Amino acid sequence: MTTAGALTTTHLVRAEARPSRTLAVTAAATLLVLATFSVTPATVLDTARTVHAGLAGQTWALSGMSLGMATALLAVGSLADDFGRRRVLVWSAGLLALASVVAAVAPSIGVFVAARVMQGVAGAGVSAASLAAIGHAFPDGPERTHATGVWGAAVGGGIALGPILGAVLVAPLGWRSGYWLQAIAAAALVPAASRIAESRAATPRPVDLSGVATLGTGMAALTAGLVEGRSSWTSATTVGLLAAGVLLLTVFAFVELRRRAPMVDLRLVREPLFVASLTGALFTGVAIVGLMSFSISFMERGLGLGIVTAAAVLIAWSGTSMVVALLVRRLRIVASSPLRLAIGLALAGAGEVALTGLSGGSGWARLVPGLAIAGVGSGIANAALGRLAVESVPHERAGMGSGANNTARYLGGAAGVALVVAVVSGSGGGLVSGWNVATVVCGALCFAGAGLAALCARR
Repeated sequence: MTTAGALTTTHLVRAEARPSRTLAVTAAATLLVLATFSVTPATVLDTARTVHAGLAGQTWALSGMSLGMATALLAVGSLADDFGRRRVLVWSAGLLALASVVAAVAPSIGVFVAARVMQGVAGAGVSAASLAAIGHAFPDGPERTHATGVWGAAVGGGIALGPILGAVLVAPLGWRSGYWLQAIAAAALVPAASRIAESRAATPRPVDLSGVATLGTGMAALTAGLVEGRSSWTSATTVGLLAAGVLLLTVFAFVELRRRAPMVDLRLVREPLFVASLTGALFTGVAIVGLMSFSISFMERGLGLGIVTAAAVLIAWSGTSMVVALLVRRLRIVASSPLRLAIGLALAGAGEVALTGLSGGSGWARLVPGLAIAGVGSGIANAALGRLAVESVPHERAGMGSGANNTARYLGGAAGVALVVAVVSGSGGGLVSGWNVATVVCGALCFAGAGLAALCARR
């Protein structure tokens, strides 16, 4: 082989290696964000005892990261398209490390909640930039299906890892140790992320300050209203926050429709793929994330399980989801992304309905079959949603698609937890009876989401 030929071959090998490096780094980053997101339910009681927090403080400790992510995802996804996905990923990883340190040393519940909100903002940048970078590195075909399957597996893996790590570390090392571990992992992500290929839109747009302001404050108010609604849906604070959120988001839509280069192209709501991406993520958040987020608390208080046991039982869902998302390409489901999403949501709904019918004497083994079925559905749905997020928008706007998809998921998750708490507390028959009702409600919502996804597939 000639020197020129050797150089050409070397160049091609390096170019081919870049997508795999991008996938490895962004999948690890996604896993870290989801582990950070899901660790708090396993440690919140110890945190509350240390900083002398009441029930309201615990509620906000559990919801702070959701607030930060829902507020920032759409805006930071669009910024990643214009200023560079690698750049946003690196800076967001650095912010996540800093926020984790603040959480680890927090002297009061106010500081801890602020740190969790900051973790949410940083996690939004990591999540949106990661999926957008995958969309750019894998433009189409089976490779994209595999890559988005790996991303979906990272989502399931992070949700499985967070509660287990929190539960295992809290007894010997204390709840702060989990946040120190997050800080170390996020700091290690910075140099790893700096080595992936940069990508951005060919034609950057000017920063949409009015869009960022109205969207960010609107999402913050709406999410805060959903959190406050867990205590009372009729209080002046809850009603005021929800009304402010709706008003600000309406103003945001009006502003974006008048802009020549909007941060979010609202005309995409006419496209079936974009509708499937948003509604699928929303129903996943409401009906799956909401119920599973409450499940550890239910297993502790309703079935008398220890925190480590409860977190381990939940792996029947999250671990199965991770494995199925990894294997989704080999499942050979010959269908469009919306139809795969419909299949996944339908299976998740069937699994959730199988979780009903419990009594006070039910053991943890009774939950495993339903959790496993729901995990299969979640794995298929997560992989489909990852692909939909980047294929439902123009190629250069993958960050916006990722931000919109994840915003719907996390806003849906906040609404889902509020819904499950409202159903359980309003059933009048105790915690187990309320759980039985909530599983049926969430299962029905999964079936509704599956129907909408199937309708998008037909269109």
